[in-house]
Amino acid sequence: MNNVMNTIEKNILSSIKDSLLKAKELGEIEYDEIPDFILEVPREKDHGDFATNIAMQLTKQAKKNPRLIAQSIIDHLDTQGTFIEKVEIAGPGFINFKLDNSWLYDVLKDISIKKEKYGAIDLGKGKRINLEFVSANPTGPMHMGNGRGGALGDSLAAILEMAGYNVTREFYINDAGNQIEKFGQSLEARYLQLFGREGQVPEGGYEGEDITQHAKKFIEIHGDSYLDVDAHTRRKALIDYALEKNINQLKKDLKDYGINFDVWFPEHKLHDSALGEAMELLNKRGQIYEKDGAIWFKASDFGAEKDEVLIRNNGFPTYFAVDIAYHINKLKTRNFDLAINIWGADHHGHVARLKGAMDAVGIDSSRLEVIIMQLVRLFRNGEIARMSKRKGKSITLSDLVEEVGRDAARFFFNMRSSDSHLDFDLDLAIKQSNENPVFYVQYAHARICSILRQMEEAGLSAEDINQANPSLLKEEQELDLMRKLAELPGEIEIAARNLEPSRITRYVLDVASLLHSFYNACRVKVEDRELMKARLLLISSTRQVIYNVLKILGISAPEKM
Repeated sequence: MNNVMNTIEKNILSSIKDSLLKAKELGEIEYDEIPDFILEVPREKDHGDFATNIAMQLTKQAKKNPRLIAQSIIDHLDTQGTFIEKVEIAGPGFINFKLDNSWLYDVLKDISIKKEKYGAIDLGKGKRINLEFVSANPTGPMHMGNGRGGALGDSLAAILEMAGYNVTREFYINDAGNQIEKFGQSLEARYLQLFGREGQVPEGGYEGEDITQHAKKFIEIHGDSYLDVDAHTRRKALIDYALEKNINQLKKDLKDYGINFDVWFPEHKLHDSALGEAMELLNKRGQIYEKDGAIWFKASDFGAEKDEVLIRNNGFPTYFAVDIAYHINKLKTRNFDLAINIWGADHHGHVARLKGAMDAVGIDSSRLEVIIMQLVRLFRNGEIARMSKRKGKSITLSDLVEEVGRDAARFFFNMRSSDSHLDFDLDLAIKQSNENPVFYVQYAHARICSILRQMEEAGLSAEDINQANPSLLKEEQELDLMRKLAELPGEIEIAARNLEPSRITRYVLDVASLLHSFYNACRVKVEDRELMKARLLLISSTRQVIYNVLKILGISAPEKM
């Protein structure tokens, strides 16, 4: 989807290339081919609206000082249709472009036309992405890390959709394997104990109050009918009952958190046939062997320090074997173009070996991306908050949402990049002041809505505002705000390429900050009716941008506060 800034960039890039061709024809610059170069928005406002490093990229080929190359480019540059007002050489050979302000007025028109679609781009061209995140163990409630993973994954999905990808949000249900066995044994122990019989939770089992509650509810339904059956039958009945309850609670907690998954993929489906197919595929390609009664994957052939067991000598598959089958299912059976997983920091060592396994089965490992998410620390009254007020154990996602609200939780979790540790200030998250970043942004949206309501009551319609003359906006604060609004499509692209939603969170904070600066410097309700309409167009466009970003982040945009 075209946008004003993107069109300008294309036109400037085209003009630079045309200038280079002219310079080459005149013998001023020698080169075999034009190298890859960038056109970017400089960090310093004094450096113009765009800058390029092309002159320095050409130094080796041209065997010429980059400042001289830059001057030749400028000499032959056709600026017609580019909005370029001024071109300068900076530093060792950067070329800085300053645009006239007229392009900014087109941005406001673009926003008023596209509305909720403003910011959308066509980077993905409809490619299908499977984005798996949260995937909390269904043996208990979701914890804090799941909260960060949920906010990160859901926001990333929305960014990728805005960038033109077709995204499937997927939750992987770990309903098979060793942890489920221990879950069943733990439930059985509590079930037996409630009838006065001997029962012991296994080492590494589940000892939370929720296990006892499941056993009590099970007894309310089935009584002692499973007391004297064989252990396998009893455990299976308890697991089937408790897992369904837990998964339903997971779905409710996630829905309350604003997340709705497209696919809930149960691990047990892989054990039916996919696991055997994966092993057969690895065997055909000569990537597995038998040793000590177990089946091993030649992981060391793909950069790992050692080979890995896939099937234990007792015939049970390892977690790794199941994970290989799962990703074959994603990338081959279901044929997603890209699979993105969001994992906790404890899974860091698993990334390389899973990518190696994809290469081993003939799937390009670049089609698998893994985001490693660092830990979160909760603070209350300046100290680390360790205990849940209600449960007496680690703070769950539902505890957090209950305490600070969904909006604050999701906003705070996306304020730092996924690879950074995050300190979450519970006191700050509930503050009704500008110190609280989510309040700061939401208040900016509500403030604009209030002004627009007042103007509507005074007889100014949305149509009047959309017909305003934006060229009347000339103050520095007005221009700065428009420049920031123009950056949204570019921010979406960078966030999508880097798989990093925190960039969008920082962006909307900048928008809110510039809006408040505008308010302090420029009155909206002025006697000059045409100027008032132009300023209303500006704040209306700002409201739309804030709304669009908050929607991406899964956060409400209140009209009153």
